[in-house]
Amino acid sequence: MISRRALEAATAVMTGSFGVAVVVSSIDNGIGWSSAGVDAGTFPFLTGVIIVAGSLYNLARGALAGTGVAISRVDLQRVAALFIPATIFIAVIPMIGMYLASTFYVFGVLALPRHKRVLPSLAIALATPLVLYVVFERLFLVTLPHGALIAATGY
Repeated sequence: MISRRALEAATAVMTGSFGVAVVVSSIDNGIGWSSAGVDAGTFPFLTGVIIVAGSLYNLARGALAGTGVAISRVDLQRVAALFIPATIFIAVIPMIGMYLASTFYVFGVLALPRHKRVLPSLAIALATPLVLYVVFERLFLVTLPHGALIAATGY
């Protein structure tokens, strides 16, 4: 279980880190005025400062928040049920390619948790790479990753 206080603090730290990164990169681009007008980093710098200020406000407000449960064990299990298969899908794309990986992923998220029966899940899983191929490779002329397995076959 994750408390509301911990969730607020973690979110504030992540957004604050992003704001600091924006501020630092803006300083490299130059902030202030030059003979040509406003330097390139001025507006991103101001945006980064606003993000940092908002994050500090959220951090302080989160410290004062109650200690109630924000995410229960059941909620974490639901998130993991989406996140873990997606992570595996992304990890196997370089090895087996987008088409085969998408087939396994779609079948896995539809059939394994019993959201759909096996035959409709298989039909959707087989149609997915076909649609991806037609849309990307034929219509948009964008090659999706084929993976080492397909490259080994000479395609």
